[in-house]
Amino acid sequence: MKKIFIKLARLLGYEIIDQNNFVSPSLKKELNDELSIINQKSIILPLGNVSITKKVKSLLIVLRMNTEVEIWDQSKKRLFEQPKIDYSIRSINSLLKSIVDCRNKYPFIKIKTIIVDDQSKKVNLDRIRKLIQDQNVKIISLDHEKYKSIIKKQKTTETFSNLASLLQSFEIGKNQGDDLIFFIEDDYIHSKTMIDEMITSYERVASQVKKDIIMCPADYPYHYMNNEKTNILIGSKRHWRTINKTLCTFMLSKDLLNKYWENFYKTCLDRHEPFEKYINEIYKNEVCISPIKSLSLHLTNVNSNYGLSPFLDYKKLWEDNK
Repeated sequence: MKKIFIKLARLLGYEIIDQNNFVSPSLKKELNDELSIINQKSIILPLGNVSITKKVKSLLIVLRMNTEVEIWDQSKKRLFEQPKIDYSIRSINSLLKSIVDCRNKYPFIKIKTIIVDDQSKKVNLDRIRKLIQDQNVKIISLDHEKYKSIIKKQKTTETFSNLASLLQSFEIGKNQGDDLIFFIEDDYIHSKTMIDEMITSYERVASQVKKDIIMCPADYPYHYMNNEKTNILIGSKRHWRTINKTLCTFMLSKDLLNKYWENFYKTCLDRHEPFEKYINEIYKNEVCISPIKSLSLHLTNVNSNYGLSPFLDYKKLWEDNK
């Protein structure tokens, strides 16, 4: 009778919880285990399950890399005060760990990574190539000449290069992206579960709100400086909050990239104030969320409102990703 009841419950779309023994007979798992099923349902105790309608089959990661400029548009030094190449190395290393972790859990999700490199020295590129070998990562050089007639003349070469690398990254996403596209900068260190949680939380939240969403992996301190109102949502393993501003590290669907292509394109034509002016306009119409606590650490100056996420072990993240 028990077996029949379990089968009937599953046919009706329900799962059974045995709170006395702390197991789910229908899922054949303990309640401390991962109960959700990717691309099918997201189960959070005690909230029940959400049927997944926004399924993820592929992820394109486009990482912008500059191993020479310490901090663009600033004279300050980053936390730990190391050469920029060290931040790029640790950033990419942490990203690779997160990709491997996700692939091990969900081997059917296709993950492709492209690095847009802005004139790194050979010695730095050799270190990067050694790090990414056998990892299905492609390095593309930034095409400065292509964008000289497109981007307005800037006060510094670094500003032009920053705009050009961003535009080339957006174009790669537009031309090569399939499902989700993740634009990342090379001064973020990521937690091991970052990619996993970005994908599974995207599925859950987008399915709940019944529309594509935009996600930022970092909990930026500037969101807590003006007492702004926010909504709190439940992701796959942590809370997420709605936000109305991001920097240039975020994940979105190919459909949203196409829908707001004019905003992304105009972002790169000149140095705006704020830099992300046209990107932030998108969040007036679309849902954008960031995690609480942060899944990624933006390694800027210790006093920067745009940098260090609160309540993370900065030293451990730094040391774990040498």
